[in-house]
Amino acid sequence: MAEKVVKVPGPDHPITIEKNPDRVVVKVAGQVVADTREALSLQEANYPAAQYIPRKDVDMALLERTDNETYCPYKGDASYYSIIPGGESTVNAVWTYENPYAPVADIQDHLAFYPDRVSIEIIAD
Repeated sequence: MAEKVVKVPGPDHPITIEKNPDRVVVKVAGQVVADTREALSLQEANYPAAQYIPRKDVDMALLERTDNETYCPYKGDASYYSIIPGGESTVNAVWTYENPYAPVADIQDHLAFYPDRVSIEIIAD
């Protein structure tokens, strides 16, 4: 197997992580899956910002780990979860970097959700 390429964020591919000052609530079919005031907003290059929610603020009983894995040269290996009450539409709808690379280490122990598969509400305080 070929070695994985590791890249460092920089001017050509910036990544910033900031604490989101607002409350973030994630729902599936009206059921709350996550509710936090400690989300991290990760902005990568030109992609929309992703909200990374601390694992402690996610109802892990509603998630089921899958065998799906992907690799990002800037963040590392991603593992995935499906949201059980969401059925087929939420298979692999949640990702996490359990051992992220050093430049993005803050997202360790956090989960992110695909916004086209769940409802993500950001509530300004």
